[in-house]
Amino acid sequence: MNIIIIANFTDSQTSRFFQLAKMLSDNCHKVTVLTSDFYHAKKTHIEEKIQYEGFRVEYLHEPGYPNNVSPKRILSHWLWGCNVENYLESQECLDLVYCALPSLTAGAKAANYCKRNNVKFVVDVQDIWPEAFCMIVKNKILQLAFKPMEWLVNKSYSQADLVVAVSDTYRDRGLSVNKNDNKGLTVYLGNNLSLFDESKNEYKIKRCDSEFWLAYIGTLGYSYDLPCVIDAIAKYTLNNLNAKKVKLIAMGSGPLLDQFKSYAVSKKVNASFLGRVPYSEMVGTMCSCDAVVNPIRKGAAQSITNKVGDYAFSGLAVINTQECIEYRELVDDYHCGINCECGNSDQVADAIKRLATNSDLCKQMGEGSRKLGEERFDRNNTYPLIVRALEELVK
Repeated sequence: MNIIIIANFTDSQTSRFFQLAKMLSDNCHKVTVLTSDFYHAKKTHIEEKIQYEGFRVEYLHEPGYPNNVSPKRILSHWLWGCNVENYLESQECLDLVYCALPSLTAGAKAANYCKRNNVKFVVDVQDIWPEAFCMIVKNKILQLAFKPMEWLVNKSYSQADLVVAVSDTYRDRGLSVNKNDNKGLTVYLGNNLSLFDESKNEYKIKRCDSEFWLAYIGTLGYSYDLPCVIDAIAKYTLNNLNAKKVKLIAMGSGPLLDQFKSYAVSKKVNASFLGRVPYSEMVGTMCSCDAVVNPIRKGAAQSITNKVGDYAFSGLAVINTQECIEYRELVDDYHCGINCECGNSDQVADAIKRLATNSDLCKQMGEGSRKLGEERFDRNNTYPLIVRALEELVK
């Protein structure tokens, strides 16, 4: 097959789409990845345009934007989508276009191209827009500005021959307006387990303290409720003066980094905000901790995020406040952590106490976590499902 993968966000070599492209090329398919020359995480343009063995990467120009929620971002994505359209129109004899959503303009234009040229069209739902933006912009009148986005994404969903997604929640959103595919395919983002374990062994910290380290990885932004965790640690400390001291280790960057740091200081909570660190070091530091925390605010659109796969690989118990039923059921089914009510710092404090004072429970939940990672998040086990689905679709 001659396949084009459209993926705006490929900020790292561990990108879902680079790994999928490699697997497809290993199965003797010709693969080109269309991505952006704008680095979303750092808001800069890419200087080193890396190529990979087995497939080609085309870095199409995107103007860029300074903020995640801004008119400039919408314009930037629109122009990048136009460049994607121009590239597609220059191609001949394509068999399949595999398109990550978002971004939305590229998806809609790719859907039109495939329909006109009788090319199979597959979407991979990474996030649901505009729902995610509505979480940040609460004003109902201002939310009307997102209606064009809803129209664009529904166009892509409805014309797909196959809906792939990173969670059942997102898959069902795509299928809700699609009449071509009645089942869809869920394959979690996941990661490479062997690469994770190499990093864990190389960068793990040798500890000699008696503290209980609680790790958080990921964006420090509006959807993530670090203040709830900080409040919980403060309450635990106040009510358990003779128990283990708790330290929060947060890795990641975002617009609320300084605000979260100041809040931890005001609550007299021992917290280290390490910023954005290389993946391998993040893995080693996280695996040196005693438990992990997944605090997501009420009403957030996230489902099975990237971090929960790494949490599962770590073999650590998770304290979870995310409302998403899909993830809460995974935590219960694999007995890999403690689900708390969203925003309830008292329940989070109680969960910290249960784990900090019971090493056997920590170990049992950690084993469940690792089992979840091996079965549902290891790309070497799960991504072949996508490859087979694409081959069957074109055959």
